[in-house]
Amino acid sequence: MIYFSKPGVMSCAGTNIEELWNSVTTGNQSNIKKVTTCTNEEFFAARVNSAALKPSSARYDMRIMQIEEAALLQIEDSILKAKEIYGKDRIAVCVGSCDNGTEFSVAGHRKYFAQNAFPADYNLEIQGADYVSTFIAEKYDLTGPVNTFSTACSSSACAIIKGAELIMSGLVDAAIVGGIDIASDTTLVGFNGLEAVSSEITNPFSKNRHGITLGDGAAFFVIAKDNFENLENPVKLLGWGESSDAYHMTSPDPSGAGAEKAIRRALQMAKIEPKDVGYLNLHGTGTKFNDSMESKAVDSIFGEYKVPCSTTKAVTGHTLGAAAALELSICYKTLIENIDKICNNVILPIQVWDKVKDDELPELNFVNEKNVNVNNKIKICASNSFAFGGANACLVIGL
Repeated sequence: MIYFSKPGVMSCAGTNIEELWNSVTTGNQSNIKKVTTCTNEEFFAARVNSAALKPSSARYDMRIMQIEEAALLQIEDSILKAKEIYGKDRIAVCVGSCDNGTEFSVAGHRKYFAQNAFPADYNLEIQGADYVSTFIAEKYDLTGPVNTFSTACSSSACAIIKGAELIMSGLVDAAIVGGIDIASDTTLVGFNGLEAVSSEITNPFSKNRHGITLGDGAAFFVIAKDNFENLENPVKLLGWGESSDAYHMTSPDPSGAGAEKAIRRALQMAKIEPKDVGYLNLHGTGTKFNDSMESKAVDSIFGEYKVPCSTTKAVTGHTLGAAAALELSICYKTLIENIDKICNNVILPIQVWDKVKDDELPELNFVNEKNVNVNNKIKICASNSFAFGGANACLVIGL
């Protein structure tokens, strides 16, 4: 069995799990604001308030590292306890991220093109995908396997799965897993080039949806082979599923077949039925094609049972490589907050949208303020993550 520590999180919707939980259960979008990029284009972005950040201890102190360290410090006690119990060579680091030091690299290349020389503090290492993981190993003096995963929006789901596989294989006893990404100018302008960024705050599953709202985010856990913190209500990783449909470089398979395969594999591994899932966190990006294919997949599996679901990206923004871990932290909190609660006492993350149904999509059981269809205790949650290239993943956790 794989056990989770509490999560450490940073996002525009909350600088810890309590703040994040309050935002996703009340639908607070107040921290999503318009920003102007270096190209003088304006976008809504869910960026972490710079006032909440401090200089990091990283060798390259970038905004992304400040956000990452702020999340890690929230679980530092768990990291140090795991190191004491298992030893530094028995702890892996698995992080999902897609940024590659854009803050330094963009500024560095600008100077190079202008002056034919990079800044004195520029180093190619900061453009390596591994630095967000290497930093953790360096900070906590860990000598186990260190891996970074860049599968776009499912990156941190892949990181969590690999951490669990390393534990199950016996190669390590614990792993620091999660993800970190930022809504940098490069990211905003790049996604706008794909015509994927909404001109308004994202409006998932609505007939009026126009695309995504990008955001900063970080979320980390310590996972281990046993309940090493002796938590009274330990959350466990029950199963996961992955698929690679490779339908298109950026567009998902419109049939939802790849997404459905990943979800069914996760349920099968967890040895549960669809009706056993108390809450499903949707990928729900607000793009035309994602919401269409995901609603088909979810309806095919969960529709008969009216499983409560919502996407939290309208509150957190789409945090790309960090999204799966951030959303799993919300599922973690959903389980803890609803222990022994039933029916109208259950509190779930709400679906923030204009409630204008798209008649072309199957009707899902969205959590709108108060969900009247919650009849069972919330003991199991699932979370979907679907990425470019058809890199699909689903995680299932429970008490």
